[in-house]
Amino acid sequence: MNPNKFKKFSVLILAVGVLFVASGYKSGFFEIAKQVEIFTTLFKQLNMNYVDETNPAELMDTAIKNMLEDLDPYTTYMNEQDVETYRMNNAGVYSGIGALVRSTENKLIIIEPYKGYAADLAGLKAGDEILEIAGSAVADLKDDAVELLKGAKNSDVELVYKRQGETHKTTLTRGQVDVDAVPFFKMVDDKTGYIVLSRFNKKASAQTQEALENLKDLGAERIILDLRGNPGGLLTEAINVTNLFVPKDELIVTTRGQVKKFNKEYFTKKKPIDTEIPLAVLVNGRSASASEIVSGSLQDLDRAVVIGARSFGKGLVQRPMKLAYGTQLKVTISRYYTPSGRCIQALDYWHRDEKGNAKRNTQFNNYKTRNGRPVQDGGGVLPDIEIASLQSNDFTKALEANLVLFDYATQYHYSHQLAKPEDLDFTEADFNDFTAFVSKRGIDYQTPTEEALEKALAADDIALYGPEITAKYKALQQEIKAGKISALDQYQKELSKSLEDEIVKRYFYREGLYERYLKKDEAILAATELLGNPSEYQKILQ
Repeated sequence: MNPNKFKKFSVLILAVGVLFVASGYKSGFFEIAKQVEIFTTLFKQLNMNYVDETNPAELMDTAIKNMLEDLDPYTTYMNEQDVETYRMNNAGVYSGIGALVRSTENKLIIIEPYKGYAADLAGLKAGDEILEIAGSAVADLKDDAVELLKGAKNSDVELVYKRQGETHKTTLTRGQVDVDAVPFFKMVDDKTGYIVLSRFNKKASAQTQEALENLKDLGAERIILDLRGNPGGLLTEAINVTNLFVPKDELIVTTRGQVKKFNKEYFTKKKPIDTEIPLAVLVNGRSASASEIVSGSLQDLDRAVVIGARSFGKGLVQRPMKLAYGTQLKVTISRYYTPSGRCIQALDYWHRDEKGNAKRNTQFNNYKTRNGRPVQDGGGVLPDIEIASLQSNDFTKALEANLVLFDYATQYHYSHQLAKPEDLDFTEADFNDFTAFVSKRGIDYQTPTEEALEKALAADDIALYGPEITAKYKALQQEIKAGKISALDQYQKELSKSLEDEIVKRYFYREGLYERYLKKDEAILAATELLGNPSEYQKILQ
């Protein structure tokens, strides 16, 4: 049997099967039961009679994952290992080497060692490529490599890694890693407090409250809450964080889905810490989900001024559902709506283009905040004050995703000295050097025009046009590639900001980055100035 045909068939049937279980037999009982039985017998016959030995677990895993790809990217199957990782992420504590790592193209790259943890103490740096873990080559481990870095507290793990072309070996002792929701808070000036809320795990509201109370004790009369880069997390924690600034019994979010039991209204339940203190919330294109609940609800309630760039636009709620043998299905159960009634979901995964990509909402509905200010749905949270350097686009996102900025920061780190975070001044000469680096390295990002040209050149009838036309097509391809390098200048401000952030972390960890922000960050400076001008602050909210 053709593996691709089986894959497509199994995906279709298994999809119906999961719907059968999830729906609780509520509709189409016969048809669903029929398809489940077909898939069960097909799977059995395939594994019993196929010409070569099959791996039932791998076949089923492939079928499930491919089925879910047709839905939204947040509906995922979690095996036992995934379930444990999910639990640890929400708990904010695990045992491991204490580093953010990324698996890409059979490589395992240290993205960020956490200060004071095993990886840092062993001298590992961002940019190091791990080659072996406990004697096993990373290239042979597939998706299991990252998990091997975790393990029992006080257990040892031997690593072989490569740095700047040289191979090194070290032994690390795993330890408990505390993932703080609030990694940094400090006074910006004598009256303005600054809180970084980086994730919504179980520590989020408690640590935000602790930071808020400490800053108030230090004399803070206004607060900047930084949600930039916060990918979200627990819905309940988003509500509890909002509750710190708004009264008890305030509607924060409403969820609505096909299953009635998931249609709920969520209100604040506790006595707030401070409902009057002037508040600015910072967001960007990587502020998602729970971050958008906090920023969106505080905006709708006219409790804060939102500053930065349009947020990610994830208005979907997931819940883990238990399956057999310790596995789970994390499934999208509803959309959420902020107090004004808007859903900020940006991508429509149920209506896709001819390439199968989710369509982006382009028509927005208008809503009003409590004071009557206009806000819109369908595309994330739009700030009250926009900061140009925080805006993102597909081109700069591609540079980040393909580690172009990361790799340049690695090169910069090993060729420059830096005494203090605020000393970094990414000059025009530095940006020109970055442009040369990108030109040599290349950009793994195709524009729609490039994709069309590549498709045309691969078509069977290209030979009919003769070598002259083919050569012109190829020449145009090269011109577009050169044009992408030129496009770096168009986004110089945004790219320079991202490069500075990445470089500073290499020398002074994330703490040093936040220290630099207090003196150099455009959004924090704008928020500090606004909060220091009560009449202008109130003018925006009114």
